[in-house]
Amino acid sequence: MSAHPENRLKDSASPYLRSASHQPIDWHEWGEAALDRARAEDKPILLDIGAVWCHWCHVIDRESYENPSIAALINEHFIAVKVDRDERPDVDARYQAAISAISGQGGWPLTGFLLPDGKPFFGGTYFPPEDAMGRPGFRRILMSVAEAYRGKRAELETAANSLAAAVAQAESYSTARAGFDPAVVDAQIASIVQLFDIKNGGFGRSPKFPHTSAMDLVLERYQQTQEKHLLALAETTLVKMARGGVYDQLAGGFHRYSVDERWLVPHFEKMSYDNSELLRNYLHGWQITRNPVLREAAEGIIDWVNEVLSDQQNGGFYGSQDADVTLDDDGDYFTWTQEELRAALSAEEARVMELHFDVEAHGEMHHNPAKNVLWIARDAAEIAATLGKHEAEIESVIVQASGKMLAARLERPTPFVDQTMYTAWNSMFVSAYLEAARVLGGPAGQRCRAFALKSAERILREAWSEARGFRHRIGGPALDGSLDDQITGALALLDAYEATLDARYFRAAQRTLDFALERYADGEGGGFFDRASDAPPLGGLDVRRKPFQDSPMPGANSLAVIALVRLHAYTGEERYRSFAERTLETFAGVAAQYGMFAATYGLAATLFTRHPMQVVVTGAAGDVAADELLDAVNGVYRLGKSVLRLTPGAALENLAGALRLTLPHLLAEKPLAIVCAGQTCLPPTGDPEQLRALLEGAPAGAATA
Repeated sequence: MSAHPENRLKDSASPYLRSASHQPIDWHEWGEAALDRARAEDKPILLDIGAVWCHWCHVIDRESYENPSIAALINEHFIAVKVDRDERPDVDARYQAAISAISGQGGWPLTGFLLPDGKPFFGGTYFPPEDAMGRPGFRRILMSVAEAYRGKRAELETAANSLAAAVAQAESYSTARAGFDPAVVDAQIASIVQLFDIKNGGFGRSPKFPHTSAMDLVLERYQQTQEKHLLALAETTLVKMARGGVYDQLAGGFHRYSVDERWLVPHFEKMSYDNSELLRNYLHGWQITRNPVLREAAEGIIDWVNEVLSDQQNGGFYGSQDADVTLDDDGDYFTWTQEELRAALSAEEARVMELHFDVEAHGEMHHNPAKNVLWIARDAAEIAATLGKHEAEIESVIVQASGKMLAARLERPTPFVDQTMYTAWNSMFVSAYLEAARVLGGPAGQRCRAFALKSAERILREAWSEARGFRHRIGGPALDGSLDDQITGALALLDAYEATLDARYFRAAQRTLDFALERYADGEGGGFFDRASDAPPLGGLDVRRKPFQDSPMPGANSLAVIALVRLHAYTGEERYRSFAERTLETFAGVAAQYGMFAATYGLAATLFTRHPMQVVVTGAAGDVAADELLDAVNGVYRLGKSVLRLTPGAALENLAGALRLTLPHLLAEKPLAIVCAGQTCLPPTGDPEQLRALLEGAPAGAATA
């Protein structure tokens, strides 16, 4: 390909867009300038939405957008617009809905053809450059679309207008309103149980994605009912994932999903938002089961994030790690040939690790059959029996050899880490790390707490303002926040307040939720839109959209209910609980049929119905009896549980009314724990075992008062 000047993406803040700056296409970023040019030149828009971590996005880049003849076709007949879906989730969500309605499939790369006003009339996902396997190639599609735009303009406009109207109705959930019924959770649990893969864990068949909100909903329901099949469902899924190739057995952390139903062969990219929510799943699973596999997976996520996906010096969490180093590999960084394994280890170690990780001459990867995905095929006891060794000896070999393999892997070219920091994903990790601090305890927990608070401070400093709430990006050019950013940000601030009792965090959380109610709430229909009412025009498919489904981020409207209910528990202000109920009603007509795919709604419904549990532990700092009570509280998973450690002289102004009345005369006494829900507090206890029993069984009784 002959040299040509860089296109206008060279100055983009997005690494994904910058990676296309060498392409011979006259790319635009999303914005009014592109739409104005399309109108002025009367050309259709070619919209490409992708991400830096997306393998097939790089494939279509290489095959088509770097191809001079295809690029010439695009430049002649279209205005080309490239979008980073991580940077512009608002643009992505609308066109995903529209293109899915046209083609029956969504995902990335998303390829859309739009009228000059931005309304889509045709599209799909990845297109090969030339005709193949009975499917038209991208070159043929470009020519056909250009011809249709010239010759069948009226038909395209009719189709585009009717599609835009359908998307607007669907995305606003205008017909979904109904009375709120807590029984929706029963329907969602039934949906989750029905989809459960009893053999392999997880839900449905391949490909298999983690469903983190569904896991938490099942675990919370188990705590309420003690139905053993629910615990088996959750524990089986978490263990199978942790032992599978979808988990990075050497460095920790989870890949995005598994292409098979056994969790063995993953799509190798690692996403911030998956790992924060999976960290919480594994912490909750550990709290309930005490299964060491679950704790180890949680600690592995933290180890990997600390090493790869975070700015340890300044605070903050990065966006993602790519799957591949080049397009010619498919997870080669993470996979092993038998020769590679033997080169890194002694003969004895190699024998053990080949059995442990099922590494053979012929592996699982199609592009290179010698490459093996590492998964735990045999544990130390089984290998010891096979080799006639002691189990402790094999365990020692596994630990040492895993360290050697990781060291050898670190010598390989490393997949790209997108160091962009997005507010919502950072907020989710702040919350997860603060939860890890409570559940894991010890030095590891203290490190999680310190880094979470350092990151919260950075988010407040660089991405929050009194007037606009949260921006979408931490640092870099300003980018307006979304509902996701406001709600996850407010939840992280509430978590930081509970960890520190620093009123700054509480005030910022309350201001953020007030801002969301002012600028994002639908005062007439209930619920929240994803963009602020005073946000600049989106251009194109500018529909009012209420995010509801978990895909893959937890549904922002359901998270908003959780945030409002938690804030109401502190302030007693009825407006928060009232709008939480209105938001639940907004989606009540469809929540049951979404089932597992709106499990965050089930969590919100559960918390709204049962009231958040607030647990206060009193006693002087460093008091052993108080620490034992705190350990008992932190050892139990309950949805929405707040844990507040009050020492003599602590400020009480942000505590719920029932607690404010109860506490003053107790603070001077011996260490005690008080469990409250709604306006009811149970009698204080100084016995850790009694406290644990109260936490596992009390809230239903407490919440009925």
